[in-house]
Amino acid sequence: MGLRKSLLLSLSLAIAPAPLLLATPFVGAKAAGVSDPQAFKIGGSSTVFPLMALAVKKFQARWPTPKVELFESGTSAGFRQFCAGKIAIANASRPINSKELKLCSLNGVSFIELPIAFDAITVVVNPKNTWAKQISIKELAQIWASDAQGKVDRWKEVNNNWPDRALSLCGPGKDSGTYDYFNKSVNGKDDNSRSDYTASEDDAVLVRCVAGNVNALGYFGFGYYNANRDRLSALAIVGASGPVAPTIANVQEGTYVPLSRPLFLYINDKQLTANKALRNFVTMTVANGMGLAQGAGSIPLPASTYRLVESKLFRRVTGSSFGGDLPVGLSIGEALRRSFDQHKLPQFR
Repeated sequence: MGLRKSLLLSLSLAIAPAPLLLATPFVGAKAAGVSDPQAFKIGGSSTVFPLMALAVKKFQARWPTPKVELFESGTSAGFRQFCAGKIAIANASRPINSKELKLCSLNGVSFIELPIAFDAITVVVNPKNTWAKQISIKELAQIWASDAQGKVDRWKEVNNNWPDRALSLCGPGKDSGTYDYFNKSVNGKDDNSRSDYTASEDDAVLVRCVAGNVNALGYFGFGYYNANRDRLSALAIVGASGPVAPTIANVQEGTYVPLSRPLFLYINDKQLTANKALRNFVTMTVANGMGLAQGAGSIPLPASTYRLVESKLFRRVTGSSFGGDLPVGLSIGEALRRSFDQHKLPQFR
C-alpha cells in the first residue's frame, strides 16, 4: 500500500504551535538524499504519527541541519520497511510480531524497543446517533468478525433496542497495528475481520467517514477521537464492572480493557550508533515524552516510567520484551512491567 502522508522538515519549515495534526496532512519536498549522512527516516503507525510530528518539529527547531522524513503507513508496513533497514525508527501501535522478528533477524537489524505512550482504541459514532451510548465486546464481535460479512448490516441486528437502520462501518486497513490489536481483542485473532467496510491506514479518513454519516460506526486511536470530539461521540465499552468510557483516567487506572494498549518506538541500533543526529532526536523525544504525548492528545506514561525508558535507551537494551506475541487486555501497569522486567531494569513506581 502506498504511503499516505509524508513529512520532510528542514530549516525553512515554519515551526507552528501545537497543531491540528489530524485534519491537515504534512506536505514536504523530496526525501533527503544519500549525500546527507545525518538524515534519517521515521515511518509506521498513524496512531503514533501526531506525537512524532511534534517531536520532529521540536527537534528541527533546535537542530535544523539534518533532514528528517516522517511518514504514516500503518504499523505493519512500517515494520516491513524497518526490518529491511530502510527506516531508522518504526512507530508502532502494537509490539513487533514473530514474523517481523524473523525478518529483522534475517536482515541483521537489531533494535531497541521503547514504550512512548499509551492508547485507548476508541469506538465512535456520529454525534447525531441518539441510540448507541455503549457497546459490549460481544456486540463488537457481532459487527466486526469475518462471519458477520453479508449478514450484519443493520443496527437492529446487533441490538434489538437499536433502530432498523443501515450500519456503515469505518476502520483501519490490514497494515494498521490498530486493526491487529482490535481484532485480537474483539474477535480472538488479529486477522479475523470482515472486509466490507471503509478501510484506511489514515485515521483522518476514518474520522471523516464517521463524522459524515449518522449511521456510521468506526474505531481508531484515542488521539484522533480526542482531537475531534466536536465531530464524534465515543461509546463506553461494557465489561464485567459495567460500561467504561475511553478516558485518560480510565486507561491510566487500568479499567478500560481490553482496548487499551502501549505505543512504541523501535530504533535501529546500528543507525543509532552511527548517526549523532538520530541519537539527539531519540534522546530528546524520550526526555520530552510526557509533554509530547499530551500535546498530541495521546495518553502519557507515568513520569517515572519515562526515566526508565531513558535508562533502557542509554543502556542500549536491544530486542523485544513481548517475544513476538500480541498480548491484549493489559493494564498500563502490566504492559510496562512486561516492557521492563524481562530486561532486568529497575522497577517503575
